[in-house]
Amino acid sequence: MQLPDAEIVFKNLAKKIQSDQGKDFALIGIYTGGVWLAERLHQELEIAQPLGTLDVSFYRDDFDKIGLHSQVKRSEIPFEVEGAHILLMDDVLYTGRTIRAAINELFDYGRPASVSLATLVDRGGRELPIAAQYTGIELELPANKMLELKRGESGKLSLNLYDRVHPE
Repeated sequence: MQLPDAEIVFKNLAKKIQSDQGKDFALIGIYTGGVWLAERLHQELEIAQPLGTLDVSFYRDDFDKIGLHSQVKRSEIPFEVEGAHILLMDDVLYTGRTIRAAINELFDYGRPASVSLATLVDRGGRELPIAAQYTGIELELPANKMLELKRGESGKLSLNLYDRVHPE
């Protein structure tokens, strides 16, 4: 299967978000791919608020099944969440469980006025009623495949498709 150029999809996504630039929002990226995208978007749109990051490892509902990710990062939100308009950024939206975990963690920092979601790729397959307000591209992929955002040493983004590994 031919995957789209992640750089072109990102530019498309950035244009969609920029068209709503009248909104004063704070940007938070979800580790790992969402943070890469948020870093670039933060710089490109010259967002005044500092960039926030979330690692939802401890908030996932499948933590007991899949265990802890080997490279847990520290969540950092260097602004007041209470009353803020938050734009949450992730790379691939699939079941919705990562976003649910991110929202649970976000509310530990305070009650935002609103939370919007931006995602590079929406691949459908939702298990929870979660939708992105900003999507770079929608792709239909087989359930036995995983889609991963990669970032090269030069910072160039690419998409990679591989077989899902089911734990026994």
